[in-house]
This record gives sequence, structure tokens and C-alpha cells, in this order.
Amino acid sequence: MFRNTITYILLFFIFLLTFSCKDNVLPKPASYLRLDYPEAEYDNFENDCPFGFEINSKAIIKADKNCGFSISYPKMKATIYLTYKPVNGNINSLLRDAQKLTYEHVIKADDILEQPYLNPDKKVYGMFYQVNGNAATNSQFYVTDSTKHFITGSVYFYAKPNFDSIMPAASYIKNDMQRLMETLKWK
Repeated sequence: MFRNTITYILLFFIFLLTFSCKDNVLPKPASYLRLDYPEAEYDNFENDCPFGFEINSKAIIKADKNCGFSISYPKMKATIYLTYKPVNGNINSLLRDAQKLTYEHVIKADDILEQPYLNPDKKVYGMFYQVNGNAATNSQFYVTDSTKHFITGSVYFYAKPNFDSIMPAASYIKNDMQRLMETLKWK
């Protein structure tokens, strides 16, 4: 009987040692998909409108009414919307509307960075806005020659605004928007 008791105790300790050494279960941390995009290549875009610019060869451009354009990035689920308006002595009103559109995002934005753009050789003047935070748009701009032409542009993603998850795509498209501004020329 004593021998059976020792055997049971020994089996009990072996059982205890075998099943008591588990790894601690930790919750999986939140993570985001890493997105890498190819190097941008640009093509010259011209049509009957009074301006031209360079566009990313991966983007799809579609003409809208009154020389407006939709530049879509299907893989990133984003579109840049360009709006053209002629200047007829209403430059102050156009500038005020463009700035108002940007600052309507201040409720959701953490920060709005303004970057002036001046190219006196091509007579292109404007402002580029980078909106940081969970706003509906991450980048906006306007350009004008102050006398005849005025263009606004903004990017929108077809996803719930979460700046951390769309940051790689937003950065890629921001570079395309800046390239568009820098290469814009009036006819």
C-alpha cells in the first residue's frame, strides 16, 4: 500500500510538472499593414483646358465639367479632385473660399501645415496644406496666376479617416499633388 501511495504521489507530481509549464498568453498587439508603393513616374498632361501639368503614370485621370478633373488611385482607394475657376475680378473671394474649405477640417485635424508656393517665371502662386490627423482630406492646395486662372485640389480616401493606417498612401499622393503644383503651366 505504501508503494502505491508513493507511485500515485510521483505520478501526481509528474502530471503537475507537465501541465503547469505553459507560456503566458498575451493579447496580440494592434498592427497595420505595411504598404510600399513603386517609384512614381510622371507623364505630361494637356488637353483643351487653359493649363497643363504632370501626372503620375499609375493614376487614372477623368475630365469633369468646366475643366475640373478626378485623378484616381484605385489601389490606394483615393482620388484627387481638381476644380478650375476663371478669375473675373473675384480673386479675393476665390482665395477666401479655398482657405475656408481647408480650415473646415480643423475640428478633426491635429495640425494644418501651410506651405506657400511661388513660381514667378510661370506665374503660378499658391498654397499647399497638409492636414494631419483623422480629417476627411490630408492634402489640399490652390494655385492661381492672380488675373485669369484659379485651381483648387484636394485628396479624399474611400475609407474611414484613420491617419495612421493611410499615412503611406497619403504621403505618396501628397508628393504627386506637390509635383502637380510644381509642374503646372498656364496656356
